[in-house]
Amino acid sequence: MKRQKTKKQPTEDGTEGRDTFFWWEDDVLVVNILGTPAASRDAIGKPKGRQLQVSVTEAPRFGRASDHMVRFLAGEFGVQPHAITVVFGRFNVNKQLRIKAPAKLPGVFR
Repeated sequence: MKRQKTKKQPTEDGTEGRDTFFWWEDDVLVVNILGTPAASRDAIGKPKGRQLQVSVTEAPRFGRASDHMVRFLAGEFGVQPHAITVVFGRFNVNKQLRIKAPAKLPGVFR
């Protein structure tokens, strides 16, 4: 029996059924993040489903952990912090970031 092709429906986070935690839109890298605030160190972890685990040392107060994550990831991607936009999730562990023209990619993206 043949399998019928189904149209991918947009999901709640706008990924339209993508099976990965990142994708490109021209020169912009879009990344879904599962953040861990108040961690022992800043680190990029492993993918967990459609999200990339990222830990930061900043406490989750008033968006400070997200701001710290942007500064940390800016160094990891070789861009200025203003080149990273938090699309949604500034006050939540589930985030989506847009990184404009990253100069380098951490190993998990290869």
